[in-house]
Amino acid sequence: MPIRVYKPTSAGRRNASVNLHAEVTKNSPEKSLLKPKPKKGGRNNQGIITAQGRGGGVKQMYRQIDFRRKDRDGIEGTVVGVEYDPNRTCHIALIEYADGVRRYIPCPVGLTDGMKIVSTSDEAVEPSVGNCMPLRMIPSGLNVHCVELQPGRGAQMCRSAGMYARLTNKEGRFATLVLPSGEQRRVLLDCRATVGQVGNTDHQNRRLGKAGLSRLMGRRPTTRGVATNHNDHPLGGGDGKSKGNRAPASRSGVPSKGGPTRKRGKPSADLIIRRRRSKRYGQLPNR
Repeated sequence: MPIRVYKPTSAGRRNASVNLHAEVTKNSPEKSLLKPKPKKGGRNNQGIITAQGRGGGVKQMYRQIDFRRKDRDGIEGTVVGVEYDPNRTCHIALIEYADGVRRYIPCPVGLTDGMKIVSTSDEAVEPSVGNCMPLRMIPSGLNVHCVELQPGRGAQMCRSAGMYARLTNKEGRFATLVLPSGEQRRVLLDCRATVGQVGNTDHQNRRLGKAGLSRLMGRRPTTRGVATNHNDHPLGGGDGKSKGNRAPASRSGVPSKGGPTRKRGKPSADLIIRRRRSKRYGQLPNR
């Protein structure tokens, strides 16, 4: 039972649930793959707050994840252990390669201690869980994660807990992927992906239950837009709790209920076959 619900012994415990992280087998991180993670407080290099509601939180060390894996081609790796990563929703697997090098990768479902994985461009290698290879070598119908958008840049899509893309078709220079949002997108066959689904699939079922856990994650209390002044928020000002018949928006005016935020005229828009569906706006345009 990965998610546990306790008896309501307090107001905070009543609505909370706990992720047991049953897949984790290694409790201490690899020190050689750690680096400091300083707090920003939502501020840029000039000290100006650009992200609202950030601050505090527990101290964390960043785990360096190998999202490229290209320099490990042809070298077999063994899973040393599965660890919890405070910087991301998924678990991470510590891999020790045959030459002694250790790397972290996002842990897919079914990857456990002692299993062998490989990153390769050799078509003779079987596309098993955890193997990283170009999309041209992965059979249609399989689930993939950690997908590159450009060859050699490293994984950019489907990296969080429980995510995967379905490889449906390969035609010409492109492969067609169905993303978790429902978007259908073409990606170059030379782009790499990892076979399988990202682990820790029960992450979405956990409920914090109290404000204190949000503060430990670095989230500060936020003020409702309608409770602010008119010069501080698009929904602010007015007499009483009025929002001026305007759709909900962020402080900068961006729609907060699934509106289009993609930059107009982006070159990669030609690679999108079908945009994701939004509950509020329906089918979004390809732009």
